[in-house]
Amino acid sequence: MHVDVISLEADTYRSIISLASSDMRVGIGLPNTLDAADGDMLLSWARRADDGPFTSVGVFDRLVYHGTDPLATLAACAGVTEEVRLATSIVAGPLRSDALLAKKAATVDSISDGRLTLGLALGARREDYEEAGASFNDRGRRFSRQLHRLREIWEGDDIGPEPVQEGGPELLIGGQSDPTFQRVGRYGDGYIHGGGPPRAFERQAEKARAAWQESGRPGEPALWGHGYFALGEEAAELGRAYLLDYYEFTGPFAERIAEGLLTTPQEVLQFVRGYEDAGCDELILFPTVADMSQYDRLERILKNEWR
Repeated sequence: MHVDVISLEADTYRSIISLASSDMRVGIGLPNTLDAADGDMLLSWARRADDGPFTSVGVFDRLVYHGTDPLATLAACAGVTEEVRLATSIVAGPLRSDALLAKKAATVDSISDGRLTLGLALGARREDYEEAGASFNDRGRRFSRQLHRLREIWEGDDIGPEPVQEGGPELLIGGQSDPTFQRVGRYGDGYIHGGGPPRAFERQAEKARAAWQESGRPGEPALWGHGYFALGEEAAELGRAYLLDYYEFTGPFAERIAEGLLTTPQEVLQFVRGYEDAGCDELILFPTVADMSQYDRLERILKNEWR
């Protein structure tokens, strides 16, 4: 671990120092899709995050995969935390009925005293749709309708509980297609990027801002992103194997995702700085190895204890 400190260059030190005054918030993902993560680890991870420096905890959503349900996981985390934001990055909305998704999200928002950020997208895994008994080919049309319906339910009186946040939980919409950004402008509170280098986020963020303005929305959309980390040589190999498995359905593109794994303090800091420069509001860094030492290492980097 100390070898990493020696290898840090002067520009990396400056990056660390400047993070303390950064306007961008940094969250940490929970290992909820990793085999080795049990309930105790997930809750311990969330408790630690509640003390800082992380401002949110995020979860992934897969049906046909190892791991826990995203909203149920965040509901459990709500009971052991007080300050940290609870975020889905992302939930595949059309896998679920509108009313059930609205109720589950409102429940998490209610018991967490208004700390839920609900990131939603289509979801690209056909097998998840097949197992859920949901139609895959028309999911785009159903998703747009669902976003409208969620707002109706949260603002209505028929299905409770009433969310703490006015109008419902903060709603972020993910994806890269033109309809994605139209949905951001019409239904969302912002955009959530599905990972990749800062320059890729910057391009998508510009599209989200443009759609926001075209829809006549006041202010600016919230802009969130995420990345993957595995700190240490042994962890890097495990993390790469996980990403190749998790994104196997994408074919050769899984290799590109695995190549973006952050494995050193330098890479983490450059990634964080890149997202901040690109205008990101909140960046969630997801572990690819279920070990508390991974949490410790990332925390030390962001707490500026590597000097």
